[in-house]
Amino acid sequence: MVAAAGIPIYDTPFLTVGGGMGSFVTLDYLRIYGVPTSQMRVVSNIDHPWQTYEFLTRCSQIPRKERIRSDSSSRPDNLWGFPSYALEEAWKERKPSYLWQILTEPLLNDYWTPRAGTVFENLEREAKRIGYWDMLVKGQVRMIRRRSDGGYFTVITPPGGAAPTKRIVFRSRFVHVAVGYPGLKFLPDLQEFRTKHGDYQHVVNAYEPHEQVYEFLKTRSGTVVVRGGGIVASRVLQRLFDDREKLNLKTQIIHIFRTFVTGSHGPNAWSRRKGGNGWAYQGFNYPKSVWGGQLKAEMRKLEGAERAQKYKNMGGTNTPYRRRWQEQMRAGREGGYYHAVQGTVDRVERTPDGKLVSYVRSGDGIVREPVSDYIIDCTGLEADIAEHRVFADLLQHGGAGRNPVGRLDVERHFEVKGTASGDGALYASGSATLGGYFPGVDTFLGLQIAAQEIADDLAGRGFVRKMGPLRSTSQWFKWARNSPV
Repeated sequence: MVAAAGIPIYDTPFLTVGGGMGSFVTLDYLRIYGVPTSQMRVVSNIDHPWQTYEFLTRCSQIPRKERIRSDSSSRPDNLWGFPSYALEEAWKERKPSYLWQILTEPLLNDYWTPRAGTVFENLEREAKRIGYWDMLVKGQVRMIRRRSDGGYFTVITPPGGAAPTKRIVFRSRFVHVAVGYPGLKFLPDLQEFRTKHGDYQHVVNAYEPHEQVYEFLKTRSGTVVVRGGGIVASRVLQRLFDDREKLNLKTQIIHIFRTFVTGSHGPNAWSRRKGGNGWAYQGFNYPKSVWGGQLKAEMRKLEGAERAQKYKNMGGTNTPYRRRWQEQMRAGREGGYYHAVQGTVDRVERTPDGKLVSYVRSGDGIVREPVSDYIIDCTGLEADIAEHRVFADLLQHGGAGRNPVGRLDVERHFEVKGTASGDGALYASGSATLGGYFPGVDTFLGLQIAAQEIADDLAGRGFVRKMGPLRSTSQWFKWARNSPV
């Protein structure tokens, strides 16, 4: 059928789809395991693996100089995790205090986290070292279909004007999908307002460019409503507080929490999460034992409803405790310019003078009507996998199914259940697989663990030799010297 349609076919044993952090980490592992660049291709519509991630961090007020929410040893450019980011920054900046912070976290100090710029610079170094751009094919993936003779066809639309055909096809034995989140997720009342009024400047998502909010507040007094209680809300608040302090602004901040946390909370005494003033506090997305401790071992054994319940127990929006943020919020409460409100927003309307009114219904039925100049939605990214064309096609035609929390159902080694094709395999990693046997999938270390599981499974299938201590050691020295794989 493909040949009859006149679509050019290209063969590659291993193909990864997405070209973001998940694709990069998987290719990095396989290159270090010994797979040559000639045997692998990555299809992407972006130029470098950290491009989307950097865009999102920059929009959510984490430029290169600021620190992201990630552990010191979680290095997507270094599968060994040594030296850690803390050691690297301490050496380069001549700051041994970073090492003291690592040794005393989180009891005496906040968790140490790397600067975004440190992460991106090291990713670029590693991408050059493994020959990433020798494997890159620009294009938009349309679908992945099983072949009758085993393996898969991946249908791609090349960039406009870059090829003489509207479609090309890759024929592969193994395919890996890591396309990230399908898109932005808006709260229903805010989406309704944007659609009704066509106003994309005053009601914004924290993950889209919204610098106009901060620029407006520099020119006159104004009020901003912030919605959400996670790490992005923390960063947006810090930007508002920082600008207010540095530029002597009069900005008023109204922070709406749907769930208002007043203290420690959790299902039992052994798994309680700290909280207060509306926030739930946790150093990282999940308890650290999900990446290599008791929770990781336990989750690998759970099925169905039991696994879903465990995710529910661990879940919930949270943010790391940072002394700086606490000081700023405390000053805001005392100064009368930071107001935390609990409730559910029924609707948002526009006043005759162009202001925004949020109708907030609290638990006792009282409706408050705070008026603002801008609303910043910090509630997250789109989570439904069916919103992405590749996943929708796999669910409908590829044999894929949903796991207990509604995401893509994968095996313990990250093969997508129900999609096997002859001696070929289809793998997936990243946010789309949340709800599987490993919880921390949408993190640097989670992507590394998934890549290692995939690489080991491919070694079991004879595609690559299994990594041993001698090769691992020799490859680390190559990494340290920045020598080609």
